[in-house]
Amino acid sequence: MATFRAVLVADDEASIRHVLSLVLSEHGYEVRAVADGEEALKELGARHYDVVISDVRMPKVDGLNLLKTALASHPDLTFLVMSAYGSKDQALEAVAAGAYDFIQKPFKPEEIVFVLKKAEERQRLVRENRRLRGQPETASPLDRLLGESEAMASLKRQLTRVAPVSTTVLVAGESGTGKELVARAIHELSLRAQEPFITVNCGAIPAGLIESELFGHARGAFTDARQARRGLFSEADGGTIFLDEVGELPMAAQVKLLRVLQEGEVRPVGESRAEKVDVRVVAATLRDLSRLVEKGEFREDLYFRLNVVQLKVPPLRERKGDVLPLATAFLERFNREFNREPPLERFGPEAEALLTAYAWPGNVRELENAVERAVLLADGRVVVPENLPEKLWSARLSATAQPQPAGLELPRPEAVQFSLKRAIHEVEERFIRAALRRTRGNRTRAAELLEISHRALLYKLKDYGIDADAEGEKGPGEG
Repeated sequence: MATFRAVLVADDEASIRHVLSLVLSEHGYEVRAVADGEEALKELGARHYDVVISDVRMPKVDGLNLLKTALASHPDLTFLVMSAYGSKDQALEAVAAGAYDFIQKPFKPEEIVFVLKKAEERQRLVRENRRLRGQPETASPLDRLLGESEAMASLKRQLTRVAPVSTTVLVAGESGTGKELVARAIHELSLRAQEPFITVNCGAIPAGLIESELFGHARGAFTDARQARRGLFSEADGGTIFLDEVGELPMAAQVKLLRVLQEGEVRPVGESRAEKVDVRVVAATLRDLSRLVEKGEFREDLYFRLNVVQLKVPPLRERKGDVLPLATAFLERFNREFNREPPLERFGPEAEALLTAYAWPGNVRELENAVERAVLLADGRVVVPENLPEKLWSARLSATAQPQPAGLELPRPEAVQFSLKRAIHEVEERFIRAALRRTRGNRTRAAELLEISHRALLYKLKDYGIDADAEGEKGPGEG
């Protein structure tokens, strides 16, 4: 017996209404079919429905407006959207508005049945989650995505909206930005959270083995295949599979992955029969897949299937205000992991200057490694520049060699006895004073000019003994 009983179909094509009514009835559903969105809203007001399957383009009330109106009054309704003119933006809008899935026409009627079965499983998990509400809550998966910049806040908002539904997600970003953390958060915030989460680095598996690893193989399918083996998609059944570096997949594997996304089934190497799997795919890439499509190295149809929703993880250089909070979080973590005594308490002002000035081409992973090194090498309780990688020093010196704003002449080496620490101290203090004069003592605006956090500026004012109000009173042109 189906968990869902009552299904409402809304489509202005009579043939679609007839086929879906026939197929769904054969699978135990009670089906009512209507020709437009206005009639569908009347039906929803007249009786209970578990599921609505709606076309996008309909007279009177279109599918997206029907979706928004229906969920406003029936939040537990499962809504499937269909379209022959579907685009990525349209699919994203539907999912963001609360649709469970977006189905491209033409489709096989069995595909609708398969999606409904997945939605039923989601409902089972919802009930189970409600039953477990009394248990102690753990920290949100979003807490592992460190950073409070607007770029990270935007990413977290998008992630929260797409995680509960089963749509495919493409995570784009440079190496070291934390794409796997994003994928894991999607899984843990979804209704599949209690099921497997499997990570696959597509670029690390030899081309000749990738199909066997992903989809499994039959006994004797190739040399050394002495016994049958389940693939990673089968292992992830019910949960999520994270395909890291999906742009590295060879063409033959791309064809099979497309079949998984379209049909919800895998065929092990050497097998004649396919097996059904219910797996959500989250893919990641640092390569431009659209360029690979143009070069004929990546299938266009697979690209569109993967790129239903794209989340972009910003590089660290675009969120400078997150550098010091991230570094502090890593400092606390490595203090615990290494049982450091005495623990490092903070970064000194010169070390902070190096951290915030550096571009971090390796992103968060590079910053994490730099802080780990500092915790291992530092003496005392404060991180100083000598504890940080040498490349941070060279980058800082290159930056200070560039033309500077008027009134900020750099100290000559002989004036500071070749002391890098003293030179950095003097330059940083001059920039802070100049920023405060430029902003008439406004600390928030000064921090923005200096590209550091407000909190970091307050620390530096204290360390350097600078009176922000007094500097502001001097005005932009005064020393």
